[in-house]
Amino acid sequence: MSRARVHNFSISLDGFGTGEGLSLEAPFGHAAHRLHTWMTATRFWADMTGGDGGTTGVDGSFAEQHGPGIGAEVMGAGKFGPPGWQDDPEWRGWWGDDPPFHTPTYVLTHRPRPSLEMAGGTTFHFLDAPPAEALAVAQEAAGGQDVRIGGGPTMVRDFLAAGLVDHLHLVQVPILLGRGVRLWDGLEGLEAQYDVEVVASPSGVTHLTFTR
Repeated sequence: MSRARVHNFSISLDGFGTGEGLSLEAPFGHAAHRLHTWMTATRFWADMTGGDGGTTGVDGSFAEQHGPGIGAEVMGAGKFGPPGWQDDPEWRGWWGDDPPFHTPTYVLTHRPRPSLEMAGGTTFHFLDAPPAEALAVAQEAAGGQDVRIGGGPTMVRDFLAAGLVDHLHLVQVPILLGRGVRLWDGLEGLEAQYDVEVVASPSGVTHLTFTR
């Protein structure tokens, strides 16, 4: 059965998945890139972005699980673009002409637009649907493979609240943001639904996996 998976989702010690003040110039608001330096240092990131080098080890091993077995992705409007991107008919996402998804990718937005076919096998489809309906559409497109739930934190929280996530990989980064969008609000007792494993990394982050 096709599973719904979250990978490489970073949160601060106080539970924020992104900062405050998101914009075209600051995709993660005041958090900047502090939530993701653990990943951008890995060979996984270098390979994905056409760079060289990068670390292996614990962080690299977790990061690389992002891709195998994925046949489609669902992401929130806030991942696809900065606030107000719906007003720009030319906006095509953050990732250039060849986005790193290489699958059908469903963007949840209250203002759908025609599908956008990109290089490398990624096609963005814009869908106004609740989590269960969006997941069903993505699972059909995935052809028996799994569906990646891509974020941001509001969307991941909604899918968790609806009981739709089968595998959740979180990376707790040792910073305090104080403001932004928190992942955990309204999810009290969620851990009882999963087997939870914790792995500390020499980089200072902690990898948490919730699996059922």
